[in-house]
Amino acid sequence: MNILFITLDQFRGDALACAGHPIVRTPHLDRLAREGVRFARHYSQAAPCSPGRASLYTGTYQLNHRVVANGTPLDRRFDNLAKAARRAGYTPTLFGYTDQAVDPRDTTGLDDPRFKSWEGVLPGFEVGLNFATHNPGVWIDWLRSLGHEVPDDYEGAVGGEPGRPAEHSLSAYHTDVLLDWIEAQDGPWFAHLSQLRPHPPYGAAGHFATMYDPADMAPPIAPSDDRHRLHDGLLRAMGAPEDATEMAQLQAQYFGMVSEVDHQLGRLWAALEASGQWQDTFIVVTADHGEQLGDHGLIQKSGFFEESYHILGIVRDPRAPQAHGTVVDRFTENVDVLPTLCEAMGVPVPDQCDGLPLTPFLAGEDPPQWRAAAHWEFDWRGSNIAKGPQAWPWDRRLEQQNLAVLRSDTAAYVQFGDGAWLCFDLAADPTWRTPVTDTSVVLSHAQAMLTWRAQHTDRTLTGLLIDNGGTGRWPAVHA
Repeated sequence: MNILFITLDQFRGDALACAGHPIVRTPHLDRLAREGVRFARHYSQAAPCSPGRASLYTGTYQLNHRVVANGTPLDRRFDNLAKAARRAGYTPTLFGYTDQAVDPRDTTGLDDPRFKSWEGVLPGFEVGLNFATHNPGVWIDWLRSLGHEVPDDYEGAVGGEPGRPAEHSLSAYHTDVLLDWIEAQDGPWFAHLSQLRPHPPYGAAGHFATMYDPADMAPPIAPSDDRHRLHDGLLRAMGAPEDATEMAQLQAQYFGMVSEVDHQLGRLWAALEASGQWQDTFIVVTADHGEQLGDHGLIQKSGFFEESYHILGIVRDPRAPQAHGTVVDRFTENVDVLPTLCEAMGVPVPDQCDGLPLTPFLAGEDPPQWRAAAHWEFDWRGSNIAKGPQAWPWDRRLEQQNLAVLRSDTAAYVQFGDGAWLCFDLAADPTWRTPVTDTSVVLSHAQAMLTWRAQHTDRTLTGLLIDNGGTGRWPAVHA
């Protein structure tokens, strides 16, 4: 069985035609949903990229992996998706990026080149294509070989996509390299395609830049007048365009990027069919986090609002056609991806995992016990560390600059590290603008969050006793 694991960057869970979006066109993701299982309430566990991907790759919540910013090292003690694939007999190969900073204990000293960027490769992966925004030369060289004049920097190069043919986009390049690699394989393979789009800058490639009319865009959710101070800070740092025309143009470009990356996935599906591998390939498509897209006055990803964390989640297991076309409305999370892939590959789920295998849903079953809420975390200390040293470790103010969210069917509870909290009545107002006034609802959600944290403290060795040769559950890597 081949494994194709795909991540799209900054892809909102509602930016799919099959999710009911009235404008966007995603025929190839729609097809995957029809021939697989779509998880309608699937969530990322953290933002921005490195924290979100740390949860995705290790199956752990941020409260355990502690990657709190782009650049926080991923502790080498953690098992991960690539290492699990190796135990299953694969040579996991990366096409794109994983954004995981090296553990400094694995470096050769301050002169180690891996200290120059946090855009490192997750341990365990072979590299088929390593694309990093700090070093985009391989794609730029390809564009120049096609006759394009391209600046040396990532922002300049990707910002020129609307003026070049879609066939020369970054997403197309990633897909081309992967297709060549698949064609050269002579046995079961594991590929991780990590597409950058629909990530900013907000400019779709080629004809996709004009695919959507800004006049057709719906106005985003306006920010509430009664805001938490973090929301005010984010409005200053990541505020959406105030001009309605400019905001509509940004939305149109975002949806153009969505459709363009969907087109590239269609090329993959066609190649797998043509080579006879469609029925032998287990496919997972998700994202590292979402996109505010103007909602609550914000763009990109940060804070506590759902738009930054509700993402797409589609899994196709060709061995379980009885579930194909199913839409799952249970709360599922990116920490569930590693356990799911482990079961698909036939290896034990690592003890560290906070997530649960999605395998029952893929078989058309409804697990009798499942989580009743989605959870995510956001830590903004990195922006303050970058501004200069603080009196660490005795000044613990950095430890207050974080939040956790528990989102149930009816409410969303936000707990801040300084003791403040918010609670939104989603039953009355799904736009996250109406506070809960019933204190019993607040209390029940606060208690549920305490329970969630208590039940997900690190468990790597807690099931094992060093007694009579070792009693209990051995870690998978030492079994």
